[in-house]
Amino acid sequence: MDEITELFPFESKVIEHQVKEIPKGVQMIQAPMYWEKGHKGKGVKIAIIDTGCDYTHPDLKDRIIGGRNFTNDDEGSPEIFTDYNGHGTHVAGTIAATKNDTGVVGVAPEADLLILKVLGKSGRGKNQWVTNAILYAIEQKVHIISMSLGSKIPDKFLLEAIKKAVEKNILVVCAAGNEGDGNPSTDEFRYPGGYNEVISVGAINFSGTSPIFSNTNREVDLVTPGVDITSCFPLSLVPNKKIPYKKLSGTSMATPHVAGALALLINYCQNEKEFNRSLSEAELYAQLIKRTVPLGLPKTSEGNGILYLTATEELTEYYKRNPIDLEVYQ
Repeated sequence: MDEITELFPFESKVIEHQVKEIPKGVQMIQAPMYWEKGHKGKGVKIAIIDTGCDYTHPDLKDRIIGGRNFTNDDEGSPEIFTDYNGHGTHVAGTIAATKNDTGVVGVAPEADLLILKVLGKSGRGKNQWVTNAILYAIEQKVHIISMSLGSKIPDKFLLEAIKKAVEKNILVVCAAGNEGDGNPSTDEFRYPGGYNEVISVGAINFSGTSPIFSNTNREVDLVTPGVDITSCFPLSLVPNKKIPYKKLSGTSMATPHVAGALALLINYCQNEKEFNRSLSEAELYAQLIKRTVPLGLPKTSEGNGILYLTATEELTEYYKRNPIDLEVYQ
C-alpha cells in the first residue's frame, strides 16, 4: 500500500503562558451561541482518525470513550493509541475539549471521542490503516469521522470505505491539504480531501483571508480558522506539563472546527423544536452549508464560504426588519 502523509502543521508555536480561554476559532464560528441553547454535542460520537491522542490530558480525559491503534507503534498493539506526535491531540482539543474552567474549550465540549490511530510518531501511515479505521468507525456506529490527513495518490479502497460510511449516514470531514501556492486558479489535491463524497475543509486566518498554504480546488466545501489555532498537546511533548497546549496552523486545524460544529448541528436539528428526528448525511450537509457566509474569495479557495453557525438566525432577523415585498408579483 502507498504511504499516506499526515498534513504536517504549516507552523507550530510553543505556548509559554497559562491558558484559560475559548479559542478564537471556536468563537469565530459562533459555537458558544449554540452552547447557550443547550447544544454541546452530547450523545454524538466522533471518530478522530489521526496520530492517536493523549488520553490523560485534563481537557480530554472525560471525552474519550475508547480507541484503537492501526499502526506499527507499540508493536502494533491495538489497545495502545498513545499520541507520540501531538497532531491528533491538537485536533481532538479543537473538536471537544471539555468546558472545565481551565485550558481550552472545544467546539462540541460534550461530544464523545473515539480515537483511531493510523499515523505513527513520524506522522506517516498506510492507506490500508486509514481504510481499516474507517470500517471500524462504521462498526462502532459513529456519527462523524474527522480526518486531518492526506495522500497525493487516490486509493480506491479508501474511497470505497468512505462511500460505505456515507451510506450509513456518517459525515466524513477531511482537510483540503497544505500544498497551496497562493494561486486560486491552480488545483492542489490531497486525498481523501479531494473526494466529492467528503466534506473538504480549507483554512482562513482570523482576518478572513486565505493563507498561502491552503489547497485550492473545486472540491473545497467551506473554510474555517486554521492559522495560530490554540489547542491541546500531549503532556509528554511540551516543555512545561502544566501548559499542555500549542498553536498550530494548517487545514488540519480547520477541519476539527467543522467536525465539532456538525455535532452541535445534530443536537440542534434533532431537538423537538426543529426536525425532532435523525437527519440523513445529505440533510445534515445541507444544514451545514446553510450556515456558511461567502467571504468574496474565489470558490476554489472558500467553497461556500466561512462556517458561521448563527447565519440562519441572523438572516431571519434581517428579514423581520426588512420583509420581502411579495405584492409586486401579484
